[in-house]
Amino acid sequence: MIDPHRYLEALSPLAMRFGLTRMARALDDLGHPERVAPILHVAGTNGKGSTCAMAAAALGAAGHRTGLYTSPHLERFNERIAVGGESISDAALADAVAEVRACCPWHDGGEPEDRLSYFEFATLSALVHFARAGVGVTVLEVGLGGRLDATNAVTPAVTAVAAIGLDHTQWLGETVEAVAREKAGIFKAGVPAVVHAVQPPGVLEVLRDAAERAGAPFEVAPAGWDGPLALAGAHQRGNAGLAAAALRALRRGGVTVGEWEIARGIATARWPGRLELMGGVLLDGAHNPDGARALAAALADFHPGRPAELVFGALGDKDHRAMLAALAGAVRRLHLVAPVTPRARAVAELRAAAEALGVPAVAYGGLAEALAGARAAAGDGAPVVVAGSLYLVGEARALLWRR
Repeated sequence: MIDPHRYLEALSPLAMRFGLTRMARALDDLGHPERVAPILHVAGTNGKGSTCAMAAAALGAAGHRTGLYTSPHLERFNERIAVGGESISDAALADAVAEVRACCPWHDGGEPEDRLSYFEFATLSALVHFARAGVGVTVLEVGLGGRLDATNAVTPAVTAVAAIGLDHTQWLGETVEAVAREKAGIFKAGVPAVVHAVQPPGVLEVLRDAAERAGAPFEVAPAGWDGPLALAGAHQRGNAGLAAAALRALRRGGVTVGEWEIARGIATARWPGRLELMGGVLLDGAHNPDGARALAAALADFHPGRPAELVFGALGDKDHRAMLAALAGAVRRLHLVAPVTPRARAVAELRAAAEALGVPAVAYGGLAEALAGARAAAGDGAPVVVAGSLYLVGEARALLWRR
């Protein structure tokens, strides 16, 4: 049997190929595994993964066998596809990959433009696995954007949009309004659309207009959540409000989930790499300016008056200057390193941005060295933080787990 990880890697994970034609064809050939269970489809710039994690935990508390599909992964691809909180095994992943290939021979044998992209194939593998596992509900996170994202080939029971911000502007547009229109591309006629209450000026109007044009019942979620919250950071209260509102919309559509189970899910959800403390190091996947601002606010709450030693790296398509500007007031020194990916931004560029902001910075050749430097500099008790890229956070988790 072919190694599913090698097969998926051969599909060029970094290549972006948008459009729904290939997905529609594949789902038809596979017998529509996405129709096995109702789907909660979640888009947004920041907080969509946390929203998905809370919703899945609540559905599990309500007794549903729940499928959860998220991206990207931090350490292993298997994290993206989970049933009942358990990541897919390598054997089950191999079976799902084999089924997609067998049912879609045009993928392996067709012209390059006919071949499924990495993300399309991953999404199909998840849907096949969920159908095989007999899930009762699926929580599906959009990969990038919404309108042309591979996940948008499904017809969900409820759609939700988390907080909107500027990210992936080369694909989604240079304004928050343009980004919002792309995210709102998941709205569908007759399908309830629930959106995060806290949005940049003008975005709620764009989302409401898009829902009206799509014929989707529109709802703005509560701005916060008053109950216990497992995920750290004040910004998570808005995500919890969105998760709760989306779950209530699912309930109105016939999915059994009570208020106790909603509260239980929000109080117990886990979402690695988001303000996660591991080995005395705080890991956060902040990888755009809004995420950096949320991290800076959290650091001020967690460690008032104690600026952090920050290990920072970013991808080349991210606004590193805006991220560093948002974090400058919360750190006393930057420990700069490039994530292990061809998409990484050069450390020299990060250092130039840090110097322009007047923030002391040290460059390193690798993460282990950068972490050692940050820990040594934090000998007086300053917090040590890793942020700037989910790739970097995943690398840090793997490194810290081994220690």
